[in-house]
Amino acid sequence: MNIRFASRILQMWLASLVVLSLTGCQTVYYEAMEKMGYHKRDILVSDVEKARDAQADAKEQFKSALERFSSVLNFQGGDLQDKYDKLSAEYEQSEQRAQAVHDRVASVEDVSEALFTEWKAELEEYSNANLRRTSQQKLDHTQKQYAQLIKAMKRAEKKMDPVMAAFKDQVLFLKHNLNAKAIASLKNELVAVESDISSLIKEMEASIQEADSFISTMAKEQ
Repeated sequence: MNIRFASRILQMWLASLVVLSLTGCQTVYYEAMEKMGYHKRDILVSDVEKARDAQADAKEQFKSALERFSSVLNFQGGDLQDKYDKLSAEYEQSEQRAQAVHDRVASVEDVSEALFTEWKAELEEYSNANLRRTSQQKLDHTQKQYAQLIKAMKRAEKKMDPVMAAFKDQVLFLKHNLNAKAIASLKNELVAVESDISSLIKEMEASIQEADSFISTMAKEQ
């Protein structure tokens, strides 16, 4: 057998094992939670709350990072290294907040898929047509609301990438060009950065509102 082909087969096999392992872990987790009285619906609401809070934290962090970047560009004297260190710390904190948002949104997607898959399967177990129809209508309504929610979350999540890329560029540039002339050369970038962060914050606020609406609706339907 061709060595390269065999290596490719091995990689695919290992990747499949990882997927199966993660899926198995999720299944065990959901089963354990159900035994404690927490169903997938409850976990979904909890994960949406965590994703909402992560976005709120990220929003405030990006505001703080913009203020720090602006203060560096408006440098009027003092310790340049100190200002750079603080800006770099803001970038690292922003990176952590952004990753938290990515992780929380992924968790929401995982549990929603498990919930809706289970819900659809259980529709086939009804013997009472009226009850099955009512459950189907409730499922359709929940899926429709969820679709609006995840669309808003993903839209806000996607907006973070160009902001983080631009922020990283500024920090890297200043790291190797820490002088007044270099700082002055970045002032033209401030308008674009402000615009990107303003757009990101707007999308995050819309996503947070969708999350609040989804949580409220799920609570009323219990």
